[in-house]
Amino acid sequence: MDKNTKSADGTSIAYETSGDGPAVILVSGAMSTGGTVAPLAVPLSKHFRVAVYDRRGRGASGEASPYAVEREVEDLAALIDALGGEAALYGTSSGGALVLRAAASGLPVRQVAVYEVPFAVYEGGAQERAEYTERLTAALDEGRRGDAVELFLRLTGMAEQMIQGARQSPMWAGMETIAPSLAHDNAVMGDGLAPRDRLTSITAPVLAVAGSASPAWMHEAARAVARTVPGGSYRSLEGQTHMVEPEVLAPVLTEFFAK
Repeated sequence: MDKNTKSADGTSIAYETSGDGPAVILVSGAMSTGGTVAPLAVPLSKHFRVAVYDRRGRGASGEASPYAVEREVEDLAALIDALGGEAALYGTSSGGALVLRAAASGLPVRQVAVYEVPFAVYEGGAQERAEYTERLTAALDEGRRGDAVELFLRLTGMAEQMIQGARQSPMWAGMETIAPSLAHDNAVMGDGLAPRDRLTSITAPVLAVAGSASPAWMHEAARAVARTVPGGSYRSLEGQTHMVEPEVLAPVLTEFFAK
């Protein structure tokens, strides 16, 4: 990240830009930094000025206590100001929940696109989210970062054998380093349910996208966003999973953001 901006509370937010044109900010999800969405910036930068950034508490960005979701919205406000005062937003997974919050807060946002925000639209989803919150909080409070990462991976549906394999891999140390930010994403998701009052207040056009190879509830969560936002629309990407391929997603976002 070669640039920095100061959020309202003084926290330094690291970001980088590529391309020219209307500003687009890409927002990563849980267990990730700006580098995770950087591959998507490559095709988008042919049409837009694209910014990727490290959310607070990750990568090259700073952290301040106590954490509050409102601070992350202020981080986006600072980025939008640094990019000229208006931007379109794209968020993946829980990053999508963050950009929906930002749009609902009244920031100068042209359009919003989200990919598979994991709202708990399935039976028992709210209870599962509550149990995850309790166990995650305990693990992080007790310094059990590895256990926190395991909890998150189970929440995503990863098989136990794969989780244990990951724990023995070289990448595990990096995952433990970023584990405290899991609490941030959990706070962004709230109770896990699609926040109807917040979504109905969004005035910017919203595109909710899901991959056809993802679980059915992911599609229903995307449809719920599209149905609830006054200017919402839904799109399914053939053959894609939660780990969407940038070259498949980019043309859809380009078309939407160019409107």
